[in-house]
Amino acid sequence: MKSIILTCTLVALLPLFAFGGEIEPFLGRWALFVPNGASWLEVKQTDGYLDADLLWYGGSVVPVADVYLDGETLVVTRVNRDVMSKDEKGNDERVQWRTELYRFMFYGDQLVGKQINPARNGESVEVTTFTGRKIPDLPPAPDLSKVQYGEPSKLFDGSDLTGWELMGENSVNGWTAVDGALVNNPVQEPGKPHKNYGNLRTIEEFNDFNLTLQVNVPKGSNSGIYLRGIYEVQVADTYGRELDSHNMGAIYSRIAPSSSAEKPAGEWQDLDITLCDRHVTVILNGTTIIDNQPLLGVTGGAITACEFKPGPIYLQGDHGEVSYRNIVLKPIVEE
Repeated sequence: MKSIILTCTLVALLPLFAFGGEIEPFLGRWALFVPNGASWLEVKQTDGYLDADLLWYGGSVVPVADVYLDGETLVVTRVNRDVMSKDEKGNDERVQWRTELYRFMFYGDQLVGKQINPARNGESVEVTTFTGRKIPDLPPAPDLSKVQYGEPSKLFDGSDLTGWELMGENSVNGWTAVDGALVNNPVQEPGKPHKNYGNLRTIEEFNDFNLTLQVNVPKGSNSGIYLRGIYEVQVADTYGRELDSHNMGAIYSRIAPSSSAEKPAGEWQDLDITLCDRHVTVILNGTTIIDNQPLLGVTGGAITACEFKPGPIYLQGDHGEVSYRNIVLKPIVEE
């Protein structure tokens, strides 16, 4: 199978292109390269008005509050609800609405952006500068019956953390090998400072692949499996909940499962995940819940905004207890 080879290296800044206040160059999906993380923007024009969705670092893809042109600058706003004080019964007493401002301009075919985020006390602003690249159109869904795989690789041997490394310089390691399982136990000690537990990633990096594994999620717990470090397959105790893009097996905040196939908390569950040509298939406990669906961009917590280079498998370890075992990856072989 042929793959798209693209560079994610940003070019040097060129003289400003003048678009005369036209929206057309801004329309589409954008990979935003922010300091120490990744973000994403989609700008749309529907029935004569502008709309946009934004992913800023972690969390979900959310609709923006407003989007408009200011000359040759695209302006996007998000509004945050800040509770300033509560009454003696714990009800919200004083609420303020804080507006984050994002400004985008063109230099060549590259976006240059600035986020202006007011401090909660109103006495200062935090400014983050970043760049953006247009995301190429998605290819057609691949014919998975014709995909060829290389030799399977067991990513965890059940005895130790060989082949894995902790993410984050100041993170605490909650991961250990216990009875053939890769277990995360992020314990917080009462009365002591909060510990920031780390995610765990493979040292090796991969292109497209099929990944099979088993996972056990205790009641109320939460984790995630990041494909190439950029697309999160949600792992969470969501048994009995209505379908949602934050449920077990979902592509976090992007693709909801087509049916509920998760087991109750505390039971081992089977995941079979195929990533191919920016399309994903997820089989949970023998049921196909995402069937060769397109990936419109990275998810919250991605290590890069680039979707066109190899990346690790990483397991989220900063949310709660979780166990993984029988982690096997088969790389897709290009024709």
